[in-house]
Amino acid sequence: MAGRKSFLLRLDPAVHDALVRWANDELRSANAQIEFLLRRSLSEAGRLPSQAGQLPRRGRPPKKVEPDDEA
Repeated sequence: MAGRKSFLLRLDPAVHDALVRWANDELRSANAQIEFLLRRSLSEAGRLPSQAGQLPRRGRPPKKVEPDDEA
């Protein structure tokens, strides 16, 4: 995904384990869970930039439906 930034995040192992369990419960990766929580916190604090892109959709992409050829 173009335009995404990466950086190293150091966490207490117990916090990391709890985060991974929570992410698994929500069917997200640990990275996606961190981004979800950061965005939610920024939004609640009124600090989420308006130019921030949308979170990528979870799960499989929808199937493309081909129009029927009835001619």
